[in-house]
Amino acid sequence: MDLGLQGRRALVSGGTRGIGRAIVETLAAEGASVGFCARTESDVADAASALSRNGSTVLGQAFDVADGHAVQRWVADSADRLGGLDIVIANVSAAVPQLEKSDAASIVTIASVSGREIDFAAGPYGTFKAALTHYTQGLAYQLAPKGIRANSVSPGNTYFSGGVWENIEQHNPELFAHTMGLNPTGRMARPEEIARAVVFVASPAASFVSGTNLVVDGALTRGVQF
Repeated sequence: MDLGLQGRRALVSGGTRGIGRAIVETLAAEGASVGFCARTESDVADAASALSRNGSTVLGQAFDVADGHAVQRWVADSADRLGGLDIVIANVSAAVPQLEKSDAASIVTIASVSGREIDFAAGPYGTFKAALTHYTQGLAYQLAPKGIRANSVSPGNTYFSGGVWENIEQHNPELFAHTMGLNPTGRMARPEEIARAVVFVASPAASFVSGTNLVVDGALTRGVQF
């Protein structure tokens, strides 16, 4: 299936490792030009260099997304350098004016299965992710008349080098074993498996998918999503 991403322009936050890095790689492999950000200058430089080696247009900037002014500058600068924006993954509000100019505008936020049911992450993390899903569905309704789609993707446990689950495996083996045992597939997700779902939802191939929370968890959660 042609996802229709050749020549599209995308922004991704947290693009130096894990799911974010895999999303940038997948978008670039599909022919999109990608701007990404992360907090650490050296990590951004290393990722941008590695991801650009095959001729892809990949631009990185280092800043903290908690800085609203920095986010706005990044969006404006990236849109200028990329020639516009079609897709935004995670960072939303500041990019809407740019997305309004696209004929295939799409927003994807990264939520979590912890936002769907009470688990060991009960508390601020799960609450925030639940709110993010709600916010994204509201965006889908509000932005539909402007031709902008909005969806969220809720990953299950995702294991990668340097990630939270590797840390838990090393420092809290009992929790790691318990959590692994909850996965009916017998394993956790790989970042690229989550990234493929995100990129599909973001792409023109999913042109009538909006207001959806796509759960990608290998049947980890058992709640029925209506």
